[in-house]
Amino acid sequence: MARTAHADDFALSRVTPDARKPWFGIAVQRFGQVSALSQFLLGATLGYSMTFGQAALALLLGSIILEVIMCIVGIIGQKEGLNTALLARWTGFGEIGASLVGLAIGISLIGWFGIQSAISAQSLDALMPGVLPIWAWSVIFGLAVTAVVAYGFVGMQWLANITVPLFLILVGWSVITELSKHSLGDLLTSPAPGPTMTVWQGTGIVAGGLIVGAIITADMTRFNRSRADVVKQTVVGVSLGEFVIGLAGVLLAHAAATGDIVAIVTSSIGFIGLIIVITGTLKINDWNLYSSTLGLVNFISTAFSKNLHRVTTTIVLGVVGTILAAAGILGAFTSFLIVLGVAFPPIAGIMVAEYFFVRKWRGDLDATRSSGRLPEFAPRIVPATLVIWLVSSLVGYFVTWGIPAIWSLLLSIVLYTVAGKLGLVRGVGRATTKQADPADSEPAAPAGPEAVATN
Repeated sequence: MARTAHADDFALSRVTPDARKPWFGIAVQRFGQVSALSQFLLGATLGYSMTFGQAALALLLGSIILEVIMCIVGIIGQKEGLNTALLARWTGFGEIGASLVGLAIGISLIGWFGIQSAISAQSLDALMPGVLPIWAWSVIFGLAVTAVVAYGFVGMQWLANITVPLFLILVGWSVITELSKHSLGDLLTSPAPGPTMTVWQGTGIVAGGLIVGAIITADMTRFNRSRADVVKQTVVGVSLGEFVIGLAGVLLAHAAATGDIVAIVTSSIGFIGLIIVITGTLKINDWNLYSSTLGLVNFISTAFSKNLHRVTTTIVLGVVGTILAAAGILGAFTSFLIVLGVAFPPIAGIMVAEYFFVRKWRGDLDATRSSGRLPEFAPRIVPATLVIWLVSSLVGYFVTWGIPAIWSLLLSIVLYTVAGKLGLVRGVGRATTKQADPADSEPAAPAGPEAVATN
């Protein structure tokens, strides 16, 4: 019988020095996060609307934004040995605010669940045209993944062992097969096949594609041995993932003259490619649903002191994601990334501003770091933080000049720092921290639409 998850499951202690790991292994995991079907789709989206040079510049600028956020947030996580959910409690958000961050991540993951379910539905329709409408395939695929996640962690691991290598085969085979039919020089200089977008817009969707993974960087870097390791693993893992997978998608979009990932694979390797697209979405969609479930369970427990049953919550969220797929969320892929690209950078900005500039709760972390324990108390909620998060996100969304992700990030840092200096950053209520035994918790999911499902 499945256990009921609750807030105590997430109250883990700090990572001790003897649990630190070499940076290269974590860099490989980071590369695994980026080398997902979503990144392939993002590259194809850029390639359909930009020249190769413009797309490469957008990938470069977007990668720089992501890596800066990852390095700064990651260094905080490395120093404190805390995962994102815990770190947020003492870096400006408080207990309820931290659970809201988890809820926001969970909501974004349900969006990714719907998008990737829709991709698989299109693949199934291409395999068996006319058998069922695409919305019906979306329902079948979405509910099948929901069943796997409801079954539990063992089923997810078994699925990952099969699908991860198959996806990497897809990328390599597609690139070699399709590009061999074209002149590389022509692809590098050809105009955009579809409606054009600016480099700034492209940069925004690149940032949006991995911004959730950037925010939860501390989940990985808490195992790093030094700040230098954080930087090395981030630069190597993210740069390789963004450019290898992203530029492959750009070239294939130019070669096939479409941003439709299913059409690209069909033109490259046909029937086998479509099967591997389905396995490529399976390899990540179960983690999307699993992590989204944990985020919602934690939020309800923290904010309302109600314990939700994990399996029941999984089924409900799986149905929601399936409905989104059937309703055509794939058509809103670019808009979805734009929203992510402005809603999540302020989370990092607030954490950075609190930890380095305002330092209202920095002393609590400093005082308990050497003992390896968590601070005894955390603020229950910090109202100013929630206002700054909302305002920064809205400004980033509505100010279209430049790079929206940069505006929302910088504005959140400035607003929080000013509010802190004016004494407006105050915790309301006080939450007692439970020092939980990590062995009692469920296996930790590397949350994010780009999560690697191999650990």
